[in-house]
Amino acid sequence: MERLFIQLAGDMNSVTSFIDASTVYGPSADLEKTLRNLSSAEGLLAVNSEYSDDSRPYLPFVSVQPSACLQEPGSEPAARVECFTAGDSRVNEILPLSVLHTLWVREHNRLAEHLTRLNPHWGSEVIYQETRKIIGALHQIITMRDYVPKIMGREAFDEYLGPYAGYNDSVNPSVSNVFATAAFRFGHVTISPRLRRLNESFQEHQRFSSLSLHQTFFSPWRLVREGGLDPVLRGLLGRPAALQNQEHLMTEELKERLLVLNIPETLDLAALNLQRGRDHGLPGYNDWRAFCGFDRVETRSDLAELVGSGVLVEKIMDVYGHPNNIDVWLGGLLERPVSGARTGPLFACLIGKQMKTLREGDRFWWEHPGVFSPKQRQELQTHSLSRVICDNSGVTEVPLDPFRLGSYPEDFVFCGNVPSMDLEAWRERTDDGTYMT
Repeated sequence: MERLFIQLAGDMNSVTSFIDASTVYGPSADLEKTLRNLSSAEGLLAVNSEYSDDSRPYLPFVSVQPSACLQEPGSEPAARVECFTAGDSRVNEILPLSVLHTLWVREHNRLAEHLTRLNPHWGSEVIYQETRKIIGALHQIITMRDYVPKIMGREAFDEYLGPYAGYNDSVNPSVSNVFATAAFRFGHVTISPRLRRLNESFQEHQRFSSLSLHQTFFSPWRLVREGGLDPVLRGLLGRPAALQNQEHLMTEELKERLLVLNIPETLDLAALNLQRGRDHGLPGYNDWRAFCGFDRVETRSDLAELVGSGVLVEKIMDVYGHPNNIDVWLGGLLERPVSGARTGPLFACLIGKQMKTLREGDRFWWEHPGVFSPKQRQELQTHSLSRVICDNSGVTEVPLDPFRLGSYPEDFVFCGNVPSMDLEAWRERTDDGTYMT
């Protein structure tokens, strides 16, 4: 008799699991090589040779041209703005992504040039690798210190992660199916239907008006032709993310007008997320609640207690019939957020467990002894996303915490008042304590 071997459904992760700035440097050596300026003696990343943003560089264009990115209506073929290339293939999907990718390439090159001045005896490869190491650490710090506690709540953060306990070689740091496919996609419902572009006073820009979200899909020309990074950055800093509404979870811009290159019809991101979870073989909402140690939802009243809306429960149950059938992405979104968070108990659990394994299973985590010196760790902690924005754009006023919405001007400070790390901690010394030249 022929034996049947049934394997668990799963998915392939085409990028690195670690918080290692692979979005800047790419997940493979081949891609990394194309992103570098290998002719530079300063360990720089490649930048755009055709356009600049008030003397600041843009990302380089893709090598295969013409690319599929949208063009300015009425523009001449000779004035094409091609798709950008970066460490992550999604760089062109939406303008804020393009902006953040550009900021980090600029930051790499800024730090590399500074390290070259401090250590002129270093070769380009040493400078590049030391700079990449710093950028990776900044991604870890900003993600874990400034962002994650706000999405899962400080209480849940302390419960699931707590203080750093050191590297544990028995921890598997792989990204879980449920995290990548469901829990961390909570962010889709925080996306605003409009991208605000603001002037130096954080008011609507006189020349470059705010855009409906679909107008920013695969449109790098809007950065090159319409004011560069600064108006978009001010809009991200000065206007709120979408507030999750259980009656209207996701903007119509993503449900009715989502654009994917080389597909003629627009798509529905909510439907994609639900189908992706099924394609990846994810268990349902109730199974994940049990995994996190929560009670299973058995009745409509159980669900209503978690959701807080009887009307919404009726809609959900009309579709799914029983709580066991609810997709985990939708079920997690429907839960009322825990105190001080943007996620409910289930997603807080799943995100927290994942972040803990990413931190403790990474032997290059910035806090792990030997990765950086004590002085370097101290300096790294002074840096922030606001400092990165100040150092790599024309924005001159920022909130100290860019992940917390404030009012302009009372909650903003001038860039000169934003702390910055001192790279002197990376100056190499000889055995007798003198500086190397």
